[in-house]
Amino acid sequence: MFAYVVRRLGATIVVMAVVAFVVFSLLYLTPGDPAAILAGDAATDDDIKRIREKLGLDEPFLVRFAGWVWALLHGDLGTSIFTNLPVTHLIAQRIEPTAALTLCTLVVAVAVAVPLGVISAARAGSWIDRAVMAFSVLGFSLPVFVLAYILIFTFSIELDWLPVQGYKPIADGVWEWFRHLILPSTALGTVYIALIARITRASMLDVLAQDYIRTAQAKGLSSKAVLTGHALKNAAVPIMTVIGIGIALLIGGAIVTETVFALPGIGRLTVDAILRRDYPIIQGVILMFSALYVLINLAVDLSYMFFDPRIRY
Repeated sequence: MFAYVVRRLGATIVVMAVVAFVVFSLLYLTPGDPAAILAGDAATDDDIKRIREKLGLDEPFLVRFAGWVWALLHGDLGTSIFTNLPVTHLIAQRIEPTAALTLCTLVVAVAVAVPLGVISAARAGSWIDRAVMAFSVLGFSLPVFVLAYILIFTFSIELDWLPVQGYKPIADGVWEWFRHLILPSTALGTVYIALIARITRASMLDVLAQDYIRTAQAKGLSSKAVLTGHALKNAAVPIMTVIGIGIALLIGGAIVTETVFALPGIGRLTVDAILRRDYPIIQGVILMFSALYVLINLAVDLSYMFFDPRIRY
């Protein structure tokens, strides 16, 4: 396993190097002169020249890229063009709402979706199974922002139970922190729950048709013991795979969710940076999310051997 981890870490470094090159190239793949775009229509030639010097656009591409990578290796993601603050500082200011939203959504989604999928497979063909599958189709088809507005109208405007938007740090109280996350997590987690529930059901149905399941039932084991101790454990590999892949849904959906609910997180920071063409922030956020996604996939791959002893790296 150690050799496999080393190989995967080496592959991760290569992937991150490619991602870093593509992210850095975003500034130069934009149509037109980036400095002129950032300066605006009313800018003078001197203004454009100053921006080009600030961004290092007057230097060769490879020299700029090498300097950027050297700064990355020292933990420097650059400086925002508009706020003149370090990108790492801006990300650190916004990380709590995004982390809270993502982790809360992930925990709730897995805790809800896996039991739904197991129950649906155990009651295949029943009204419960049809209801779960109908929910899965609807949840996966409904855009996050549409569901978000439906939730806001129902629970915030009509019933006045939950806040419309905003975020409260956990230091201000656990209940207030949780109240501001209920609607965003529900909107973001519905599509994730639908995806995991469908894959769990399909995987469980495949396992429940195996001979060793019939043997366990013939031995007199309870349905609960068969489902959780035998079937779910052997169906865990594809479930873990879709949970890892679904992290990309959370990352992409968090940007939309934070915009709708006005959460001051990384998603809002990214949207604002895109609208203002603040390239250092865009580059830093994309690089951070890419690294996070690669590391999560590595963790998911390593988790396989804990669920299936036959897997050896």
